Amino acid sequence: MRPRLAGLLTVVLCYVWHTVAVYLPLHEYAGATFFDGWDYWGDIDNTTWGNVTYLDRTNATTTRLTYVNDAGHAIVRVDNTTTILDAPLVHRESIRLTSKEAYGVGTVWIIDAVHIPYGCSVWPSFWTLGVGEQEWPANGEIDIIEGINMMNHNQIALHSRPGCMQAANPTQSGQTLERNCSLDRGCIVAENKPNSFGRGFAEAGGGVYAVQMDISGVFVWFWSRPDIPEGIKSATSTSHMDIATWGMPTASYPVSGCNITDFFTPQKLVLLTTLCGSWAGIPSLYSSTCPGSCINDNIIGPGSPKYDQAYWEVSYIRTYIAEDLAGSTPPGSSSSPTQPGSPTSQPINPVNPSQSSDSDSDSPTPTQSKPASAGTRTAVSMISVLLSFVVQLF
Repeated sequence: MRPRLAGLLTVVLCYVWHTVAVYLPLHEYAGATFFDGWDYWGDIDNTTWGNVTYLDRTNATTTRLTYVNDAGHAIVRVDNTTTILDAPLVHRESIRLTSKEAYGVGTVWIIDAVHIPYGCSVWPSFWTLGVGEQEWPANGEIDIIEGINMMNHNQIALHSRPGCMQAANPTQSGQTLERNCSLDRGCIVAENKPNSFGRGFAEAGGGVYAVQMDISGVFVWFWSRPDIPEGIKSATSTSHMDIATWGMPTASYPVSGCNITDFFTPQKLVLLTTLCGSWAGIPSLYSSTCPGSCINDNIIGPGSPKYDQAYWEVSYIRTYIAEDLAGSTPPGSSSSPTQPGSPTSQPINPVNPSQSSDSDSDSPTPTQSKPASAGTRTAVSMISVLLSFVVQLF
């Protein structure tokens, strides 16, 4: 009976993911206007204490650490042209971008990247940070792409205050390394598919990561370039997105282990590359894939060829809203708890993609959760019924 029950559970969970399968376009970051939708950090790395100074937009543009290439892709680089002299404290210039918009429950986010930074001392990440006045990680964090040094696979993680766990034995293709999301390292899932990070990712032509933030949980997918679903490959900035064909996610954080609406406020997207710091720079971790010293043998001295591969090349980042939420206020906020406010970017109107709308005046505050869609409420109800059934059997 146990194998049959496990099979039934898998089938129902797969159905749950697809209960709300169609999403409408909300915002696209791409092409000549890619950088208009982001705030530049313009300060040192004061969160993970990497040996970098994040530039503001003016200096990033002047030094060409951010620009749009001839293919229309956004390039976000670490400085590789400066020779850094030895000193008690050294920093190399880099970039941290934070989206002006925040995205909450009922949204999907997709990033198509051709290249992710890699190399000894290099720590790239594409992640999200919850808006709100409480200290990290009370508003939640979702690490979508993250790795260090010469790692050859990606790691996905959630960070939260105590009480959020990854449910035991989730239906996912990745390998769970930690289930407790309130630990400093977060609840981690390692990607098992090849070419998810580093040199392999670049040599395969990059790939796509996607996140569904739903009342039923947070789910993350990865596809290498040859395996991207047709619905994503053929999509444009105005296309609807049907996630029903996406298959099993790499990482699954279902509501049975963590109530997403309780632990995660609307999330701002963050794209950055730091160097060394509190993960890549730990000697025991650094030495597992790289020789010498993180700082002395990388940051100090000439930037090339050491940092020639330390760049993001992003074709686009697109966000979507559940079809049955499209007529309501987009689930986000344009406020930022960690840096000065800036003009609100113009998201694509989810009802008429040719029109823009300013969500600043209508967006709920970080403490005002969006009502769950009918589909997601049905999904949670199904989970509750199934779990009750399991309890009765055992």
